[in-house]
Amino acid sequence: MKILVINSGSSSIKYQLIALPENKILCKGLVERIGEKNTEVHYSSDSHNFDEILDIPNHQIGLEKIANLLLDTDKGVLKTADEITAVGHRVVHGGSVFAKTTLINDAVKKVIKALYSIAPLHNPPNLMGIEVAEKVFPNAQQVAVFDTAFHQTIPEVAHRFAIPNELYEKEHIQVYGFHGTSHQYVSKKAIEILGKENTKIISIHLGNGCSMTAIKDGKSIDTSLGFGTMNGLMMGTRSGDLDQSVVLFLEQHLGYTSQEVTTLLQKKSGMLGITGMSDLRDIEEAAEKGEKMPQLALAMNAYRIKKYIGSYATIMNGLDALIFTAGIGENSDVVRKMVCSNLDFLGISLDLDKNQVRSKEIRAIENSESKVKILVIPTNEELEIAEQTYKLIV
Repeated sequence: MKILVINSGSSSIKYQLIALPENKILCKGLVERIGEKNTEVHYSSDSHNFDEILDIPNHQIGLEKIANLLLDTDKGVLKTADEITAVGHRVVHGGSVFAKTTLINDAVKKVIKALYSIAPLHNPPNLMGIEVAEKVFPNAQQVAVFDTAFHQTIPEVAHRFAIPNELYEKEHIQVYGFHGTSHQYVSKKAIEILGKENTKIISIHLGNGCSMTAIKDGKSIDTSLGFGTMNGLMMGTRSGDLDQSVVLFLEQHLGYTSQEVTTLLQKKSGMLGITGMSDLRDIEEAAEKGEKMPQLALAMNAYRIKKYIGSYATIMNGLDALIFTAGIGENSDVVRKMVCSNLDFLGISLDLDKNQVRSKEIRAIENSESKVKILVIPTNEELEIAEQTYKLIV
């Protein structure tokens, strides 16, 4: 059975074509920096491996490019679209409606669209991916795997906000959490490495979007992203944690509309707001050259991550492992070093040489004195989505 997985992020589309149940990857790739001048398209199969720079202004054009590559008579791995049994889609926000993997129909799409306002960078490209896939692969089953599902185990004491009860009971305003598919995948790998079921793990997902999750005994018990996708850590263009009074000040004293505030905090803040750049690779390069604002942004980023490490270690009453994952977490030795510095009291001690090793494999980077495992685990949301899709339709 061939399952295509489409993972549409805020500025990228990752994809894999996977044969199940043998978990054989037939091809995979990435379209990154969507909307920028030089969008990068990556494609890899057993017979072809190439990269190209194209003008891809939005997710729809990116998805159409992926479909064309899969069906290309020279580079492609499909002769016809009917070879695809199912398409598994990462959907960021499922609200209170979806707690598990779901077959997509018009009612499901309606809910995904209704949640645009609280996941404006993600649910729109997620739904676009579904609609493009329905046209290109009309005979395939379309399946939604929700980022919020893994966080359904967060207890009431952590997922409730201190607001009037009716807003929780009638409007379902609460912590939902995101990147759940990634946190679930890497935490399962960490549990295997630790060799025990009773574990206390902090998973740090650092990409253009960022989040952290406290995972106790394999279950999410708290997470940094909340009702929407702006809370918690600094991100590429999102503010992260913010005093609510700032929003009121922007609207009541500076004349911002609610939509302008949303745009400001979702698309013009975070790393971009501090440095004028949203890609961490560019920011690290500028910081290395001595530029002040990129240096400040990196320091602010590490500071916030450390605050959450301390918080989550406290609520779990200990810590067995710290996981770095996603594009930045897996590749930035600079960020990992800054985050792990001066955390000796928690038993976190980094091996500087191991930290600098670049690899696509799972690796431990703590030194011999560390009481906490420090793991770099490449996330594979696509494989997790494929496996969940397969289990649903067989």
